[in-house]
Amino acid sequence: MPKEQGEKIVATNRRARHEYTIEKTYEAGLVLTGTEVKSLRQGRANLSDGYAYINGGEAFLDAVHIPEYSQGSWTNHSSKRIRKLLLNKDEIVKLSHAVSAGGYTLVPLRLYFLNGRAKIEIGVAKGKREFDKRQTLRERQDKREAERAMRMRNRTGE
Repeated sequence: MPKEQGEKIVATNRRARHEYTIEKTYEAGLVLTGTEVKSLRQGRANLSDGYAYINGGEAFLDAVHIPEYSQGSWTNHSSKRIRKLLLNKDEIVKLSHAVSAGGYTLVPLRLYFLNGRAKIEIGVAKGKREFDKRQTLRERQDKREAERAMRMRNRTGE
């Protein structure tokens, strides 16, 4: 059987981009069990409540929901267990300094397969205030209206 090529996105955390300002992103591997991988290959995961933390020089991912594999038996995994992240030591040190500086948290942004291996994109994020969220929505809406007006102008032949 040929090895998988390319990137296949399993889940994205759209709420994180609304709730937080993403400063920097990191790609990390995941330590998973067999039934977790099979469940992810079916495209089933939920990142919305998830977060990452550093403990004892290691990175962990918590509260990410990967549902039980439908054809699994007694070997099935628990759906919200703590999973270890595979990062370089330098990356872990940078992340721990960013979080300990205050005001920052580690948020999972998307879960995907890259050349057959499960990866997760972690963002160093700072929480937005309510007026920041409204301003972001307003800017997005203004941009959408401007694009719509340009399309209409181009259709009429100027």
